[in-house]
Amino acid sequence: QGQLVQSGGGLVQSGGSLRLSCTASGFDFTTYAMGWFRQAPGKDREFVATLDWSGNTIYYADSVKGRFTISRDNAKRSAYLEMNSLKPEDTAVYYCGATYLIAGRLVDEYEFWGQGTQVTVSS
Repeated sequence: QGQLVQSGGGLVQSGGSLRLSCTASGFDFTTYAMGWFRQAPGKDREFVATLDWSGNTIYYADSVKGRFTISRDNAKRSAYLEMNSLKPEDTAVYYCGATYLIAGRLVDEYEFWGQGTQVTVSS
């Protein structure tokens, strides 16, 4: 059974940076696209970024483009989300996910999910 374990996150001031990590087990990581989503209180889970198995096809939500960078290391079975110039509106629980589609941007397209990690940006 596939599993994703997340690390990183925490509390940071506006303009600061954080890095999230997501390590996979139990499935062939190298054939899955990876994505990051976030969910703020009272809101639906929303797409943040995704990249395909090779790391060559990447999509970002407009709200994070130019500030966040998604990456992966297949040898370490891990995906990352580097977040810079953080804003209070980035505050949410962040989730990594794995999909067999090339670069899914919908929650329902994802097969495995991490446990979620809180990111709080203070103003």
